[in-house]
Amino acid sequence: MKRLVAGELILSFVPSAEQRLWRTVMRTKYQLRCNQVQLQNRLEALLEEAHLKLSSLVSDLLGLSGRRMLTAIAEGETDAAAVAARADYRLRATPEELCDALGACGEIHPVYRRLLQRALEEWQRTEAQITQLSQEMATLLAAHQEQVQRLAEVPGLGVDSGQQILAEVGASAATFPSAKALSSWVGVCPGEEESAGVNHNRRSPKGNRYLRHILNQSANAAVKLKGSIFAVLYSRYVVRFGHNHTIAVIAHRLCRLIWKILHQGVRYEERGPAVHQKSMQRRTARMIRQLRDLGYRIELTKPSAPVPA
Repeated sequence: MKRLVAGELILSFVPSAEQRLWRTVMRTKYQLRCNQVQLQNRLEALLEEAHLKLSSLVSDLLGLSGRRMLTAIAEGETDAAAVAARADYRLRATPEELCDALGACGEIHPVYRRLLQRALEEWQRTEAQITQLSQEMATLLAAHQEQVQRLAEVPGLGVDSGQQILAEVGASAATFPSAKALSSWVGVCPGEEESAGVNHNRRSPKGNRYLRHILNQSANAAVKLKGSIFAVLYSRYVVRFGHNHTIAVIAHRLCRLIWKILHQGVRYEERGPAVHQKSMQRRTARMIRQLRDLGYRIELTKPSAPVPA
């Protein structure tokens, strides 16, 4: 009690009731996404056991082409050519390669077909639940549409990532007095374990694992945008630090940028040397489409001079 009165204790961050509701929705959605990944891994193991080598040609088994072909197999199709014909024409694998990978579908045991059908139904139920939670979150954050849009403009982030960030730190990150405080709370800053002026351990502290996961995932996506400042920083640091350490550096920068966008109300301005205009237009159109699907109202206006972030 004496230490509390003396101000020596740091109180824990307790969000408001409204923000706790946001967290519940988004963390439930995150867990469903994890369940989908586990389901996809089990599905791939099931296909390998049934001697179907589809995963060697289709990167996403539960994508459009993958689901079409798996549905045909689950429904009892035995002709490999007929199953391969279900694939989308944009799939890189040729029909001959698909037929070779699906050659065992004519001899597959009926139990495997039933297990495959059950896995597909489970994936569809989970996807429907995720869609419902997305709509719920869009309704809850209707008053904070502008913040979601400003976050979605940052390379590596999107509408879903913006909603998750708001759920974890609040609509304006008002609890955190500085970007440094937010980075420390998230756990994406270098650690400090000093003795006699020497830092013996720079391992990042434990923080909010949900937001740290979002930042690491976003950093991996941001460095792939050619010509962006994050791609430039990645190419500069990766030779010296390696991939994992460089991604941690990018995640730290993203965290500080997020605080500035939410706390100061600024917009992101790309400082990269050569961002491809068509790439930016496609990304903007995709972001607007996602916002409209969630029920947000988007009005396109002439771009004004952004405030540097």
